[in-house]
Amino acid sequence: MYQFDIAAGSKADLYRDLLAALDALTADERDPIANMANAAALVWEYLPDLNWAGFYRLVEGELVLGPFQGKVACIRIPVGKGVCGAAAETLTTQLVEDVHAFPGHIACDAASRSELVVPVTKDGVLIAVLDLDSPEPARFDAEDAAGCEALAALLGERLLG
Repeated sequence: MYQFDIAAGSKADLYRDLLAALDALTADERDPIANMANAAALVWEYLPDLNWAGFYRLVEGELVLGPFQGKVACIRIPVGKGVCGAAAETLTTQLVEDVHAFPGHIACDAASRSELVVPVTKDGVLIAVLDLDSPEPARFDAEDAAGCEALAALLGERLLG
């Protein structure tokens, strides 16, 4: 199958390598579920300190659970509710250092302490959100957000063919 050499160096190197690996995984695949599944597995395997990594897809105006790695999760999230819903509604990345301080946070896993949610769009239209949860407070920073935004941008071009 695929053998990826993901850097153990800087965070910038890590995200550069993740983007290259995701590009290779999705380059010849047109199925959006397959691409989201491989993206979730890739992120889960190489980003440390996560307890959930995956996608919520926009289906008929609602976020519906997509491919993921981690514990069982909430199946449906209304747009505008919780961190995922806020990212979907505003089409902006949500970097939350303390989910317990986020108004309306939806706790699928009580162990989650911080969250990063990045909209996946194509031509300005929401397709899904990439959702990362961590049991560590303030696990994510601006470099994580930028790296995941690059992953989401690549996926946005690949998920709808």
